[in-house]
Amino acid sequence: MLRRAIALLGLSLLVSFGFAKDKTKNVLPAYVLSAHTVAIIVDPQASISIDDPQANQMAQKDVEAALLRWGRFEPVPTTQGADLIIVVRKGNGHLTDETMHGAPQNTRPGGINSPGGGGPAGPQHGVPQGISETPGLGQSDEAPRPQLGIGDTADSFTVFQGGKEKPLEGAPAWKYMANDGLLPHSVPAVAAFKKAIADAEKAEAKKQEK
Repeated sequence: MLRRAIALLGLSLLVSFGFAKDKTKNVLPAYVLSAHTVAIIVDPQASISIDDPQANQMAQKDVEAALLRWGRFEPVPTTQGADLIIVVRKGNGHLTDETMHGAPQNTRPGGINSPGGGGPAGPQHGVPQGISETPGLGQSDEAPRPQLGIGDTADSFTVFQGGKEKPLEGAPAWKYMANDGLLPHSVPAVAAFKKAIADAEKAEAKKQEK
């Protein structure tokens, strides 16, 4: 069991380092620069920490507040029709952590793994369009259960294109992973996303001048 945990941790670190290495070369797609609305959701694969079960929901609210202060995007309560979908996951800095699985974390109407869909057109029931049911998430009848697993050591902030049939199955437009990346008030992930957009717009402006 310990060997398996160490192997999974090593793979996780390699993936994280890969993103850190590629992030400097990342060019934002045009749809990010032209987007107006954004839905912020908790990563459907995120576990719930026994020590801080509301950590992901608080990070979701902190990101939404930071985006409102920025003013570039309009946060919307449903993923349906949103130009962008931002997926957040709060880390706890631990290599292992006792977590709870089997409980939905996106409880807003129309959110991924929410109890029921629902957008401006009225209530809908079941899994929101474009989101498949996953064992242990959302619509599962299995009761939440604590277990010891690999902890989410770093905070993550991932941007996906909205308006697609299965938005979270596509390649992300931009990703940020760092310890305290979703720190309240300052929210470094949003600050980094703001800088990435500013850099992309400067590059586009120079391209237009040629």
